[in-house]
Amino acid sequence: MFQLATLLRPHIAALVPYSSARDEYTGTEGVFLDANENPLGSTTTEGDYNRYPDPHQQAIKQRLAPIKGVRPEQVFLGNGSDEPIDLLVRATCTPGQDQILIMPPTYGMYEVSASINDVAITKVPLTPDFQVDTDAVLAAITDTTKLIFLCSPNNPSGNLLQPDAIRRILDAAQTALVIVDEAYIDFADVPSWTAQLDAYPNLVVLQTFSKAWGLAGLRLGMCFASPELIAVMNKIKPPYNISAPTQALALDALTHEADKRQMVTEIMDERQWLSDALQTLPTVQQIHPSDANFLLVRFTDAKGTFAYLIEQQVIVRDRSSVKLCDGCLRITVGTRTENERLIDVLRQPAPVPAEAQLPLGTDDEATKPEPVSNS
Repeated sequence: MFQLATLLRPHIAALVPYSSARDEYTGTEGVFLDANENPLGSTTTEGDYNRYPDPHQQAIKQRLAPIKGVRPEQVFLGNGSDEPIDLLVRATCTPGQDQILIMPPTYGMYEVSASINDVAITKVPLTPDFQVDTDAVLAAITDTTKLIFLCSPNNPSGNLLQPDAIRRILDAAQTALVIVDEAYIDFADVPSWTAQLDAYPNLVVLQTFSKAWGLAGLRLGMCFASPELIAVMNKIKPPYNISAPTQALALDALTHEADKRQMVTEIMDERQWLSDALQTLPTVQQIHPSDANFLLVRFTDAKGTFAYLIEQQVIVRDRSSVKLCDGCLRITVGTRTENERLIDVLRQPAPVPAEAQLPLGTDDEATKPEPVSNS
């Protein structure tokens, strides 16, 4: 049976957290002389932000919990999803001793966070159709495996991972946390794994306000887990990790859930339109099925096409050097006008292949290591 206490680093379990002024007095009325704030207001003309925000974002959690079908005590809010990823690594993995397990190609920040914390990384690649090699994953889990990351829908491939594979890993990994990253779940017609939180105490689910909610500029991520794990994350996070403007705008956004659903519907319609249009192009070899707000597309000459698109100020992501993504560009679904512009540019005469443009003696750019993607 999974026991969180045995997974935590001992000094984290024993840590006495910092107590901020807003932890000691949680009221909203009174003469506030406790936090060394500026009593005169703010220098900006866009509002007063001279008071520290709620360190635990209770108003957002109370409004968000029923939308997600969870309890407020199962919710952690972070500075993007990157903050809870980092906190999970720091809470469970002893540097130079423990490891995380990832399944490339996948979201790059799992590896970056582990590397920053001097935590080893075990990689079990997805199968050629971007599904979990479940037997290989189970065989790779050891006593030092503390975190297992599954991205579903996956980035950069866009597809959902098979639920049976995730369930098998949850059942088997009784000494590790299994993190299901659902940044793109709103664009997939399946239930969230948040519905399984009470059944699996080792389950953690990540979501974000950046995609479907259209709030990427706010940097607000959601983490759902057992109340015991959420309490640990609250204990080790910075005291005021979510700013007052971000909290106010997120609260407002949560009153417009119908608008979010309408935007998701429109993006999914555009995803189909874009896929259909790309299939008519002779330079397109394959369009991978997508449950996200982007398409992974294989071109006859991905690097040449990427460079040509940049020249035309149509910006996509070159994923051609990523494992299992040879020859692929990742294309975010845009508005109809943006999608039509992309297709019009791609219908122009094919650009000269990238390798033919290299002067003699120049190394092929494809052989150079690619920075880890973080979006």
